[in-house]
Amino acid sequence: MDSVAAAQVEHPARTGAPRIGVLGLQGDVREHFAALAHCGAVPVTVRRAQELDSVDALVLPGGESTTISKLLEVFDLLEPLRARLRGGMPAFGSCAGMILLADEVLDTRSDAQHLSGIDMTVRRNAFGRQVDSFETDLVFAGLDEVPVRAVFIRAPLVERVGPGVEVLARIADGPFAGGIVAVRQGRVLATSFHPEVTGDLRVHEMFVDMVRAG
Repeated sequence: MDSVAAAQVEHPARTGAPRIGVLGLQGDVREHFAALAHCGAVPVTVRRAQELDSVDALVLPGGESTTISKLLEVFDLLEPLRARLRGGMPAFGSCAGMILLADEVLDTRSDAQHLSGIDMTVRRNAFGRQVDSFETDLVFAGLDEVPVRAVFIRAPLVERVGPGVEVLARIADGPFAGGIVAVRQGRVLATSFHPEVTGDLRVHEMFVDMVRAG
């Protein structure tokens, strides 16, 4: 049994635990699975509409945003996912997941799809190519005073937010100082970076608490 399947079986009857899907089409699914399980949720792989119907919330992982958007169409998940978001389903997108949740995406393919889950404009690959990946510390609103160590890999940058969007984190210094890299609108959370790869569970804990709050 692989680690994703094991995590899914490990907590099948945890009382009161939110059932949180991880979109399993492409990207870093396993890392989100492990983080959610450690935060007290029951993680579930979502690849089909009926699996989406069975969860309380959804994580959209990092990966390649245009590939994921095409696979959403192939697996007949695009419109069901848009409908769940319109209906108030909590969601969390990291990196490519942030791009998918945006209302507008710059520097992407004309046939790429997005979900309009957050009123924001993001620029795809804003920080450069894979070789330009970097780490930095961020002050993250709603968490304690200890900075969040953020890993950016071909990451997007938020260039516009609507009036209902809360900015949670910005780049502190360097050429992108002031750039928005974490946002929340209602029950939808998005980060440019990958909190699932550092072992710091606070962003996932924030999301699980959002789901539990209903």
